[in-house]
Amino acid sequence: MQAVTEEQILAALSAVQDPSQNKDIVALGLVQAIQIKDSNISFMLVVPPHRGPAMEPIRKRAEQVALSIEGVTSATVLVTAHESRADGLSASSSSGGAADRQVKEKILESKVRRFIAVASGKGGVGKSTTAVNLAIALKLEGLRVGLLDADVYGPSQPRMLGVSGKPPAVGGDMVAPLENYGIKLMSMGLLVPDDTAMIWRGPMVQSALTQMLNSVAWGELDVIVIDLPPGTGDIQISLAQQVNLAGAVIVSTPQDIALLDVVKALTMFEKAKVPILGMIQNMAVWHCPDCGRVDHIFGEGGAAEEASRRGIDLIGDIPLSLAVRQGSDSGLPVILSEPHSAHAAAYKQIAASLIERADLRSEKTS
Repeated sequence: MQAVTEEQILAALSAVQDPSQNKDIVALGLVQAIQIKDSNISFMLVVPPHRGPAMEPIRKRAEQVALSIEGVTSATVLVTAHESRADGLSASSSSGGAADRQVKEKILESKVRRFIAVASGKGGVGKSTTAVNLAIALKLEGLRVGLLDADVYGPSQPRMLGVSGKPPAVGGDMVAPLENYGIKLMSMGLLVPDDTAMIWRGPMVQSALTQMLNSVAWGELDVIVIDLPPGTGDIQISLAQQVNLAGAVIVSTPQDIALLDVVKALTMFEKAKVPILGMIQNMAVWHCPDCGRVDHIFGEGGAAEEASRRGIDLIGDIPLSLAVRQGSDSGLPVILSEPHSAHAAAYKQIAASLIERADLRSEKTS
């Protein structure tokens, strides 16, 4: 079977008409960011803001046409609505623009009591592993918990939580999150094939994040833990604008190079007026299982010192361990695979602290 090509996709989609323009969506330049992975495809329909609400019938038609292409077994179509300016910036990214004067959207406030962001300034410090273990620790405390994998470019939570498959439709344009270990999950990793590179610009990423919040039937939850991508880019800024965050948790290793980027993350949340609930020092120390020797492989106490210097509480130290890594790779997080370990105890202690700091106690149990 021949591989599906971008030319085939565009040719097929040229049959989809935009009734308001009397032209097809390809001729209008609406089809962008086509991704092809084996027999799975995805693309965006990029329209002006005022067109967004009316695009659902066209989106569904484009999806049907894409699925009819020979060799295509799944198609994901997202709509992104943004305004272009002469200087090339989107209106949502300009300071002093209309977006800055709007009141923050209170997404899902009626059903989700709190949102907590787990962030890091630098990649590779164990932020996603920390997020999934904290979500389960909060569940073990009796809370109703969701996990939003907001790392659009490198989603890892489906593997860490041990779930796969496409979220099922539940009516209209809504889908249901997938669930494992009592945690409800939504991730871009559930919507596009593995190993697909997401080559999206800022407005597309913002639209995808908004849809993962607004078009998902999360149900009644006490908290959604949001696993942010590393850095201080579009996703972090959009999230602060769209969601009334109860606060953020900053994850770092003790090493100086990681702490340099932590400072940037702290500054960003401060400017966005998002409370910092505390810092977590990950990979803090390694205990040799054979001889009992203690090594500070990534430095000693760096995150604790930075937290103290900035008046932020250090709410947990997570030891470096092979079991933590194995749990993340296998889809059985260490808090469940080794519930009596020092690592599980650390996550549980952090979760208990967050319950008090962010007022997460379930209304059912309070």
